[in-house]
Amino acid sequence: MAGDGGSGVDWESLAEATSGAIGALVSTTVLYPLDTCKTKFQAELQTHQGTHKYRNLSDVFWEAIRKRQLLSLYQGLNTKNIQSFISSFFYFYGYSYFKRLYLEKSGAKSIGTTANLLVAAAAGACTVIVTQPLDTAASRMQTSAFGKSKGLRETLAEGTWMEAFDGLGISIILTCNPSIQYTAFDQLKQRIIQRQRRKNGGSAEDNSRVALSAFSAFLLGAISKSIATVLTYPLIRCKVMIQAADPDEDEDDESERPSKSRAPKTMLGALHAIWSKEGIPGFFKGLHAQILKTVLSSALLLMIKEKISKFTWVSLLALRRYLFVSQKRIKSA
Repeated sequence: MAGDGGSGVDWESLAEATSGAIGALVSTTVLYPLDTCKTKFQAELQTHQGTHKYRNLSDVFWEAIRKRQLLSLYQGLNTKNIQSFISSFFYFYGYSYFKRLYLEKSGAKSIGTTANLLVAAAAGACTVIVTQPLDTAASRMQTSAFGKSKGLRETLAEGTWMEAFDGLGISIILTCNPSIQYTAFDQLKQRIIQRQRRKNGGSAEDNSRVALSAFSAFLLGAISKSIATVLTYPLIRCKVMIQAADPDEDEDDESERPSKSRAPKTMLGALHAIWSKEGIPGFFKGLHAQILKTVLSSALLLMIKEKISKFTWVSLLALRRYLFVSQKRIKSA
């Protein structure tokens, strides 16, 4: 079988996972200042007096400049990169592996939309459980006062291990977000590739090795992510609020604290807090920033993944050949 090459390793899924993880690492680093501004803006809840510390996304950026803490826009970057790399690796490996397993067991030539959604959701749920503590820690670091962020170990040590999994329920529900995105991307990609193959007169077997152009991958990633983000945004904001650092412990200036109360730690608590203080518009506060960040991040990730997938595949084939030759030499010795 092409996937394992007789060595027990699913090299094709491994290539997908590696390409996706590298793409996530690059996109996370490039867009991290925007992500920090977005997260702090989403985490803030209107006070009882009806005021906001941040009126818009740019206020977060100007606060960092005013406090001479511009580099604090990168607080939590290392943790976020670790989380993004592990998350993307697990997701792409699980998605590719489960998809190939389904095709082999069912005997179908292509996977349908329903099956694709289930496969993507299963891969996403497994990934979330593994990486949730890192996600929680990164969110706490980003929402800490500028210059007050702690390291990964100190951040997790502030609470119990149960608190490290804050927002896990919402995260599992939100696995439908990448499921919708990657299903739409994969289906649109297949249509474009089939159209290119017909123009070039290629065979169906060449389908898996045809790569999208950078522009096509970017455009498909943006379209597929935008819809998923709008549909799931109220839950996204609830998750940020649940995982946010307590402002009462992080702000030095009493006047800058947005609220005396602790952030809600349950989905129902977050939904009630938003409804009671901000009404329906509150459920979509920061939506424009979320769309900007997630569309750029996802499109950049998929674009990088598409462009390096062939190189990754060739590199892993060379590694497989080296390991196979080495095993034969050891056995002959």
